[in-house]
Parts: sequence; C-alpha cells; structure tokens
Amino acid sequence: MAGRARVLVLGDVMLDQYIWGRVTRISPEAPVPVLEYDRESVMPGGAANVARNLTALGAQVELAGLVGNDEIATRLKALLRQCRVGCDGLLVEGGRPTSVKTRIIAHQQQVVRVDRESCRPLGAEVESRFERRVMQRLRGVDAVVVGDYGKGVVTQRLLEVLKAACRSRGIWLSLDPKPVHALRLEGLSLITPNRKEAFELAGMADGPRGPDPGRDEGLLGVADKLLGQLHPALLLITLGDQGMLLCERGRPPFHIPTAAREIYDVSGAGDTVIASFTLAILAGAEPVEAAAFSNQAAGVVVGKVGTATVSPDELLASMRL
Repeated sequence: MAGRARVLVLGDVMLDQYIWGRVTRISPEAPVPVLEYDRESVMPGGAANVARNLTALGAQVELAGLVGNDEIATRLKALLRQCRVGCDGLLVEGGRPTSVKTRIIAHQQQVVRVDRESCRPLGAEVESRFERRVMQRLRGVDAVVVGDYGKGVVTQRLLEVLKAACRSRGIWLSLDPKPVHALRLEGLSLITPNRKEAFELAGMADGPRGPDPGRDEGLLGVADKLLGQLHPALLLITLGDQGMLLCERGRPPFHIPTAAREIYDVSGAGDTVIASFTLAILAGAEPVEAAAFSNQAAGVVVGKVGTATVSPDELLASMRL
C-alpha cells in the first residue's frame, strides 16, 4: 500500500543547513568557542522534511508551500527532486525569502542556530493563489498532511477550505500544530502535538512529569480536554524519551514507550511521526499499530544527527535488535 499511497503535504517549507566542525580553543575576542570548519550539508526541513520522510517509506508525494525567488529555493527544489518529492505545488513569492535554518555543529553537538525567514501574514492575493494551487492537487490523494511551523503559510481560511474538501472526499487529514500560531483545529483526522504543545493548546499549565504517562493526571486531563474541544478522530501526543500517548474518544489512552536506544538529535522527529503514522493508517493499520510503527520510526531518526528519514530496511533492522 505504501508504494501506491498518494499524499499531499502542505505548510511551511524550509532548508536545513548544517555547518560541521571542531572546537579546540576560545576566541581571544570574546568568551565564545572558535569553530574550525570541516564541512557543510543541507537537507529539506519543515513540511519539506515531512514530505521526504513519506517518500523514504515509499509514498508518492506532492509538496505545496511558499518559497522565495532565491538561490535557497533552487537548492531546496533540487534536494526535493532527489528525494522524489513533487515540487509543482511550491508557489514563488518574490518578496518573501525562502526559510533557512543554519545549525552550527561541533563534535556532534549543536552550538547555535541561525534563522533567516519571514513570518509575516500572507497577502490576500497570495493566499488565494496558494489556496487554488492546493485545491488543484487534492484530486486522487489518499491523505493530506499539514506541517504548520508558525511561518504564516497555513491560514485559518485555507484550513477551513481544506477540512471541508477532505471531509467531502473522504481524505485523511493530519496536522502537526504550533500553538504559537492560533488556529481552530476542530474536526481533523489526526493531531500530533508534543507534550508542551498539548498543554498550550489546552490552555493548561504543565507540572512535573510523572514516571508513567498512562497515570500522569495532568497529561491525561489535557488529552481529555483536547478530545472534547477539538474532536479529532485521533490525538497522538509525543513525549520525547517517554514515547507517545495515543488518545481516541471512547477508549482509554494508550501509552507506547520510546523505541529509541540512543538519542543524538530530536530535530525533525515530529515530522517522522506524523509521516509514518499517516502512512500506516493508509496501509490499513489500526491506530495502536500505527502508533507503534511511528514510534519505532522516530526511535531510529533520533539516533541520527540532523533532520533525517528512516528507510524500510532501517526500520526492519531496528525491530530485530
């Protein structure tokens, strides 16, 4: 099924840039480390990373988002085509730079991150053009995954049009929310906040983590509130080193412990979760099976440095360990 599944990914796309090196001394100019440059690498980030996670698992993927008329966009599109991601849904807005996040890595540890981007709201004309481009690409897709990173591409108007279209056509609709970007999220197929985002969405203060998420009264209260307010078919709360909590109306929450053996970098792990969970559902998995599958996939990805993907062979190998 994965090879036949067609998925539209839309949202904030970006380029992730990594500058790798070594630190052996402190600068005489200021009390900061001096990085001795070794190499640079780039890869798709944001919603573009969701898209390449899906193609790595065999899905056919089209990506919709906004990029600038710049060299970063050219590099991003080239990388996406190498990952077999369709780029015709990318809309160029000349006055908006393509988002790029530059991470400085020394001895496998991130030292600092530099963001170059615009988070301003879309103009009415650009929003209408992007909405038309998205709607043109809904025909024949099995699922839509929305990657909202709070950069302005995912608007309430677009989301409402998308929800209505997916509901009428029987298309699965997944969304990874960013509470900093307030949207009305009622009626989605899947929402995948992390713990911090779940508490923020519920408007509740987080307290100390309990050792067992399945007995964490604060977390369970948040899950119950989100199910009651937003009415998603499924709510999957990712919990870092505690795994994830699958929540569904009418059923007790189900805790899946983490599958990670080593954690080097959690950046992009949420992209892997929403991509692999959605694809498992399209393949006919039950929600608990899909959660276990996405948990295993995330466990592989956090063992790599940088935003990463997982292949079927890596997944199988991790299950044998």
